[in-house]
Amino acid sequence: MVELAPSPEAITAALEIPADINFALPDPADEEIQEHEFQQQLEDFWQLCERFDLQTEIWRGRILRAVRDREKIGGEGRGTGFLNWLKQREISKAQAYALIQLANSADTLITEGQLDPNSINNFSKRAFVETAKADPEVQKLVSDAAHNGDRITRREVKQLADEWTAMSSELLPDVLKEKATDGTVSPRHLAPLVKELEKVPETHLQALQEEAIASPDVDTVKYLTTSARNLSKYLDAAAKVQTLKAFPLDMELALQEALRLDCLNTAADLLKQATQLEQSVGKLFTTWKRLATLSDRLYVDTGASTPNLRSLLTAIESLTQEVIEVPLDEDGNNTVRLKITCSDGLATTGTTTNQ
Repeated sequence: MVELAPSPEAITAALEIPADINFALPDPADEEIQEHEFQQQLEDFWQLCERFDLQTEIWRGRILRAVRDREKIGGEGRGTGFLNWLKQREISKAQAYALIQLANSADTLITEGQLDPNSINNFSKRAFVETAKADPEVQKLVSDAAHNGDRITRREVKQLADEWTAMSSELLPDVLKEKATDGTVSPRHLAPLVKELEKVPETHLQALQEEAIASPDVDTVKYLTTSARNLSKYLDAAAKVQTLKAFPLDMELALQEALRLDCLNTAADLLKQATQLEQSVGKLFTTWKRLATLSDRLYVDTGASTPNLRSLLTAIESLTQEVIEVPLDEDGNNTVRLKITCSDGLATTGTTTNQ
């Protein structure tokens, strides 16, 4: 799809800041300037720099996009021309695509009518990027605020995003939404709770919601956010631990006991570490087999004429045997020995530590 170029009016509004900036900064040694006036002048200049920087990067992104698209249409060498263009200007590929994304976001917001070009200069650079990443409803709220002349920073974007998240979620009880409306509970506390509740299965939601209704205050919201986070971690990790499938274990009852003892966080971390250990063992076995294969191949390719390569194979032999020995320090005083055995295609390990 061909992207629409911004109108001349939009370009004029977006680039109304002169390219040649020469600020008359206040003299720090001038005692006649009041402190608040000194700070205000510097703040005004700083905001002007941010707006100019934002416009510059949007246009740099549009330029880079044009170079890239031209290369796609008629270039040779799979983007070599684009990469050479970046190299000449000392721009990394990651930086280039970040600028292109920024330009795409700007054009999309303007084209879809979510952002008035005349309001762009009310944004800080980071606020604009955050707005481009936000949900359409949040973009509309931010754009309306900018159109009304409000100064938009990342803080304002986050605040509006939190308000929308809290007030639009069906997972929050109405009593908490009422608290957010009257200012008793800040949306910045409710937004994390909503995000965690979205991860919790419906079978566990009701208990959390009932607790929120019983005590609709900030402390309860923080507690429920942590509880919901630990609950989702527990359930997610429990589903991944393969070792648990070999035992007649009721994970739901174990969960209830963890909740009763207020040790759900510990149980969740336990399962997370178990998952990581299983994955590490699988990766260890694959790497061990690959190392042994490469060692055998190199042994076949070497002989008496390559004594140093043979010495290399001898040096790493302890890593290719059934018992792997790995020193934990430079002195070799602490060594871990892992015994790998295969049964029905599966790897198991036995571990000893020599200190």
